[in-house]
Amino acid sequence: MGLTRLPLVLAVDAGNSKTDVAIVAADGSVLGTARGGGFQPHVVGADAAVGALALIVADAVAAAGLDPAPGVPFVEHVSACLANADLPTEERDLELAVNARGWGRSTQIANDTFALLRAGVDEPRGVAVVCGAGINCAGMLPDGRTARFAAVGRISGDWGGGYALAEEALWWAARAEDGRGGPTALATELPRYFGLSSMYDLIEALHLEHIAPSRKHELTPLLFKTAEAGDSVARAIVIRQAEEIVALACVALKRLDLLGERADVILGGGVLAARHPLLMDAVAEGITARAPKAAIEVVTAPPVLGAALLGLDRTGAGPEVRSRLRAHYAAGEPK
Repeated sequence: MGLTRLPLVLAVDAGNSKTDVAIVAADGSVLGTARGGGFQPHVVGADAAVGALALIVADAVAAAGLDPAPGVPFVEHVSACLANADLPTEERDLELAVNARGWGRSTQIANDTFALLRAGVDEPRGVAVVCGAGINCAGMLPDGRTARFAAVGRISGDWGGGYALAEEALWWAARAEDGRGGPTALATELPRYFGLSSMYDLIEALHLEHIAPSRKHELTPLLFKTAEAGDSVARAIVIRQAEEIVALACVALKRLDLLGERADVILGGGVLAARHPLLMDAVAEGITARAPKAAIEVVTAPPVLGAALLGLDRTGAGPEVRSRLRAHYAAGEPK
């Protein structure tokens, strides 16, 4: 493979539950893609996580019809937006692990929230809030300035996302049944979902793992349904989630001196992508009150597009290249 014929970008969007990889040519066309499982370096370590990622990259390389020699770069630039790359030290460890693979001549590691943001904006300017299994926010400007949060859980001040919402619903439902809290329909709706007759039965089933703890997230849509039916406790949980989203977005806008400027606020992740009316109305109202010029949008483009666009930004690709790439994903590339 001649040096001048290297594809321009290897784009990676690695989330907690799935990973997408794309190889982008110098003209913005997509040569090959692949999808695999989640990326969890905080559980298995950076080297092992990148080792699993390498298998997905290999699938994308094969789909692109490339046959690189071991250790020889097959792209100009690697743009990897990775879940759990929350702290600078984590980014450095992951960059070392990616560089050791020899995929590209240069590498940029970023948190996966930046991929969501870049997928939703025409230029790298604005903020994004992702509310899926967890919650995070990132902002950036064309001059390279960014705004971000540690986003490692409650110890860094975070609250929300599907898992936290389910936990909160269970907490209030348990207290409603045993008398420590006020009444809520959640006390009957949550156990009914699993075919049980009481919160006590559900608590026992979860504690003894007769119901896998990982299934708690299935209760989040039920929380929203109960809230939209008018239950005051469920509504309060949803409104609290909206307030957290608003706080993240507006603090990031302020850090970037965009609070009073026209700026994009991109929303994504499973909880926000579901567009529950109560949540979305409260988010829009809260952001507009503090940032009246903000343009709020739920992103529909796949985040791997954002990772690729960040790579094109870094390599100085022109607008026609970015447009061709966007057109590819608008035509229906799997998300």
